[in-house]
Amino acid sequence: MPIEEHRFPCDACGSDLRFDPTAGTLTCDHCGNTDTIVPGGDAVVELDFRRAVQAKLPEAEMEETRVAGCPNCGAQVEFNADVHSAECPFCATPVVTDTGAHRHIKPKGLLPFAFDERTARTAMTDWLGSLWFAPNGLQEYARKGRKLSGIYVPYWTFDADTKSAYTGQRGTHYYENRTVMRDGKRQTVRVRKTRWRNVRGRVARWFDDVLVLASKSLPRKFTESLEPWDLAEMRPYNPEFLAGFRAEGYTVELVDGYDDARAKMHQIILRDIRFDIGGDEQRISNVKTDVSDVTFKHILLPVWLAAYKYRGKTFRFVVNGRTGRVQGERPYSFWKIFFAVVLGLLLAAGVGYVLAMNQDAFPQGF
Repeated sequence: MPIEEHRFPCDACGSDLRFDPTAGTLTCDHCGNTDTIVPGGDAVVELDFRRAVQAKLPEAEMEETRVAGCPNCGAQVEFNADVHSAECPFCATPVVTDTGAHRHIKPKGLLPFAFDERTARTAMTDWLGSLWFAPNGLQEYARKGRKLSGIYVPYWTFDADTKSAYTGQRGTHYYENRTVMRDGKRQTVRVRKTRWRNVRGRVARWFDDVLVLASKSLPRKFTESLEPWDLAEMRPYNPEFLAGFRAEGYTVELVDGYDDARAKMHQIILRDIRFDIGGDEQRISNVKTDVSDVTFKHILLPVWLAAYKYRGKTFRFVVNGRTGRVQGERPYSFWKIFFAVVLGLLLAAGVGYVLAMNQDAFPQGF
């Protein structure tokens, strides 16, 4: 299968067009020419999970792209043919491309970037400024440092029909009066007890677009904190939205992604069962879930990413390319913490001194 590469030359000057999130068009940075984006399709189509696991997807659903693998964090980021070396956008490690090919399932949908790099940088520096004890030097470095990278991060979504049979117990609270001795006196207190009875039942739920990160390059706590995503606004995959941006190849395989999705589904099913049992408390003894009609999509979600090496440490920050929500590694300034502690001790000493002086001025019993 040939490696797929997409270029969008400007009709006016021949330079490459890039997707402009603020205008929603393709724009030439050289001459300012713009071009509209041709819609990629009418709907985002689901794929059959079982056929994919059995490697029976149509060849049209597969593609090969040229990628470079980071030796530090393992990210596989697509590069254009004219790029020979760069820093990994996920951890700032120097990467030399080897024109390797990554064969994978094609993306079926994406959420385009909604704002430009300048807006993302402002959101990130504002977030850093709101952090107590963050080093001023890092804030200034982030404000004036190199540009943030616009990365389309891979995700899986899963749909499934589930029917679950369960057994358990329903607990109902009741109260009894009990006489106890307190301070040498008899007192009557109410004691709560729980009456349990065995129950069984069935619950059903249709899951739509259970979202699973298909990348190992970023801590999951970062990406989960960027949620929610407005998946209702997803567009059919169109490479024009990637013009001027990078896309990461998925490193979490489909089967592993499905296992993560099933774990998320199971937690929701347990919540449904507790609601179905009712009562004041619930115990779940056994759950058997039948899953059918499983479909999936490979999608791309937009993230502005910054990885800065500051005083020998790498700090990573991610910005949701739709909402501007920021997450990242929390930096701390030793000197800010030191002076805050000293100031706190001085304030405590001052308060103690004032109280002591007041006691001396007004002796006990005065």
